[in-house]
Amino acid sequence: RFLDRNIYNREEFARFDSDVGEYRAVTELGRSIAEYLNKQKEFMEQARAAVDTICRHNYGVVKYL
Repeated sequence: RFLDRNIYNREEFARFDSDVGEYRAVTELGRSIAEYLNKQKEFMEQARAAVDTICRHNYGVVKYL
């Protein structure tokens, strides 16, 4: 599972969850930002691929520690 949390002034306003596959607003501030990011096709492809390029690779390493 890959999470990308967007925080401003110690408050989370938007997050990407690989289980959901898109950015979701956490606060009103994050609504327009989440909508904008979800419309960026190439950016979203990279975010969705992060779970395979970052998380799954490292899962096996951490699993045996």
